[in-house]
Formats: sequence, structure tokens, C-alpha cells
Amino acid sequence: MLLAMLVTVAQASEPPVGTLGVVGSDTMAGLMLRWGEQLGERHPGIRLQLQASGSASAPPALAAGTTRLGPMSRPMDEEERQAFARSHGYAPVEVEVARDALAVIVHRHHALESLRLTEVDAIFSQTRRCGGERDITRWEQLAIEGRDGRIELHGRNPASGSYGLFRQLALCGGEYRRRLNEHPGSAAVVAAVTESREAIGYVGLNHLTPGVKPLALEDDEGMLRLPEAEQVRRGDYPLSRALYLYANLPPGEALSGPERALLELILSPQGQQTVAELGFVALSDTAMASQRERLGLDDPRP
Repeated sequence: MLLAMLVTVAQASEPPVGTLGVVGSDTMAGLMLRWGEQLGERHPGIRLQLQASGSASAPPALAAGTTRLGPMSRPMDEEERQAFARSHGYAPVEVEVARDALAVIVHRHHALESLRLTEVDAIFSQTRRCGGERDITRWEQLAIEGRDGRIELHGRNPASGSYGLFRQLALCGGEYRRRLNEHPGSAAVVAAVTESREAIGYVGLNHLTPGVKPLALEDDEGMLRLPEAEQVRRGDYPLSRALYLYANLPPGEALSGPERALLELILSPQGQQTVAELGFVALSDTAMASQRERLGLDDPRP
């Protein structure tokens, strides 16, 4: 009996070892890679392999069993959840790991400072589901002194979680204009807007550079909101979002050694400091503690 207990204790104290395959969001690629480096420093026996193909690539990879972890910059939709459940017989575990926002950007020297959400929709969509009275296709329609000409539109491609979330939040679920220039990465959107004073686009906070200016957005109460950390953390900024890590974890099972080690890092002060350093918004202490409790990270190891 004593020998069995000693073996159990020895096994529990063994450092986690293994390769973590991660498939999903390119918006979160920098975060995942930095967390992977820090994880390797804590646990040299763990190696993280990242395939950052976009948020849309995470659900099918999780459903097919080719990965057990999928970062996404938007929540899974119902169809994706059902596909996972059909494959595994249970739902994926959703973990909020950071906060972010989509910033509407213009050239740094552009005169525009703010937009109403109905105007954002009227600029980017062909459906105007948010209630705008007319399409906005030229700068002079916004009554900006000294600014006229056709508005150039820049955004992400459909594989990106940002593309889907902007469509949901800013276009009220409507359809993008056909002349939207779709880019495979946020850096390309920023570069296009930096190079043209006729351009407008949207990107995640961590891609903002001195070459572009984020616009204030008017919320439902008529307040102008900037994509600043505290407003994003509270959800006051209209295009705030959570960043997620989805896990294939059967009900009643504990996280495996490498997966637990990664989530312990992410949901720790060090992990959340990395979030802020990379231009995202760290979780509040309350939100971090809630996620840890839900995952049993503060429970004794089995």
C-alpha cells in the first residue's frame, strides 16, 4: 500500500512532457508563440506547435481531432459547436484568455475623429441593417472639411475571426460591400491605410501603429468611446471582444499535463502581463480567477 502511494506521488510530481498542437487564430498567433516560449522556460519538456490559419480553421481541426486546442478571436458559432458535438459526443470547453477590440482606423493625418455605428455600417456594408438612411461611399458625405473622394475599404478575409465579428457587431449581421479589399493579415490592412488618406479599415488593437488613427465610436447612449484598455475590459467600447482558447476536454476528465501547464500559465499574472505587453487587454483579476476555478486549476493535481 505504501509503495503504491509513493508511486502515485512520484507520478504526480513528474514534470509535464509532450507536444501541444495548436490550430486557429492568426490574430492570436503572437500571443500563442510568446506563451509557448514562456511555457518552454517553465517546462522544458513541452513544445508548442502553432498553425495560425485563422479562427475558422480551429473548429474543424478540433472536430476532426487533429488538435485539442484552438485559439479563436471570436466565439464558435452554433454550426461549429454542433459539428464538434457530432464528432465527440460533448461540447468543446470555451476559455476566455484575453480581451481585445476591433478598431476602425484611418490615416494618421485624416481629419475624421469619430463615427456613429450607423455610419460605420453604411460605409462598410451594402445592406445597412444598423439603420442608416443611405449608403456612404464618399468622404464628402461625412461633411469633413477639405476631404472628398471615394472611400477605400480595407478589412480581413473570411477565414479571419475579425471578419466575422466585425460583420456581426458593426454591420448588424449584414453583407460587406463587394469592393472591400480583403487582406489575409491585419498588418496588410494597416499598411494599406497608412499609405492612403482615402482609406478606412478595421484591425485588432495589437496591430495599431503610429501610421494610423483609431476612431472614437458613438455607443447607443450617444457617448464617444475609444478603444482604450479600461473601456475594452468593461465592454463599454462597442467593438470589444473576448479572445478564446477552445479545448477538447471530455466531461469529467482533468486537463492533461501539457494542456494544464499552458492554461495555468495563460491564466496567471505572468500570462496576463504578456497579454498587455503584446497590445491586447488583460483579464480582470476577477475574470482570471473565475476561469481558473471553472477549469480546476487551483485544485490539487490528481
